[in-house]
Amino acid sequence: MSFSTELMTGAVLGGTPILYAALGESISERAGVINLGTEGSMLVGALAGYAITAESGNPWVGLAGAALGGALLSSVHGFFVLWRKTNQLATGLVVLFLALGLTSLFGVNYVQSTINSFQTIDVPLLSKIPVIGEVLFQQTAPVYVSYALVPLLWLFLFRSRPGLYVRAAGERAQVLTSYGRPVRLVQMLAVIGGGALAGIGGGVLSTAYTNAWFENMVQGRGFVAVAVAVFAARSPFKVMAGAYLFGGAFALSPLLQVRGVGINQFALDALPYVLVIVVLTVIGRRGTSPAPEGLQAVFEGGASE
Repeated sequence: MSFSTELMTGAVLGGTPILYAALGESISERAGVINLGTEGSMLVGALAGYAITAESGNPWVGLAGAALGGALLSSVHGFFVLWRKTNQLATGLVVLFLALGLTSLFGVNYVQSTINSFQTIDVPLLSKIPVIGEVLFQQTAPVYVSYALVPLLWLFLFRSRPGLYVRAAGERAQVLTSYGRPVRLVQMLAVIGGGALAGIGGGVLSTAYTNAWFENMVQGRGFVAVAVAVFAARSPFKVMAGAYLFGGAFALSPLLQVRGVGINQFALDALPYVLVIVVLTVIGRRGTSPAPEGLQAVFEGGASE
């Protein structure tokens, strides 16, 4: 396999945890709630997915537990920002610190454990296509699920009545209220659903990518997911492309290490985060990623309304 093919394959596999989390954050932001605790939901999902897989022997059960863990943590964020009117940005960071403490406490026993992780599945016929088959169709099951999730989420947001409610909650909450719809409940469900997807992203990271659990293993991917949602304008297909872009940045370092390329390791490790700064700077100058009205109020006023 050539270097470029390996890099693209790693971009898809490594970008999938970010993709799930960024899709979840996109739902939350569409409803007018930004969740910097996405990193924490991924971290809880990574531990829950790994621990439940270790105990049950079934990685699918582990992913279900990861979704539940991410949803529960995000519900804490949703309760405080929607019912107690706390600052969304500060609350997200507090939720992240809560996740760091909880996973450090309960994850100790699983650092050295092994699991029955997701294995690569070759899709018949499609996996034989040169380059494309190797990159897209020689992957693990959660990757294939994400292929279907992206268009389904697009249909949900832009072609369904519940999706219209979610977008209205972020864009024109007063209109939603005038139709008798509970805005806070819609927002809460969006935050919980977004947290569940972030939890799945963390579960995929631990059970299908690293196949291991260690403290703070998410290492900023949750913040990258938030950035992806922003620069992709919360559009599922653009989010997918952005997630793979950053997945490639994360995959580059180990590929170069294996080939003995003499590049400073710390510089390679910093590459994904430098890329985030560059992309957001470019987008900020062009003004091409308008936020929902509800989020604009958050950034301008510093608190949820």
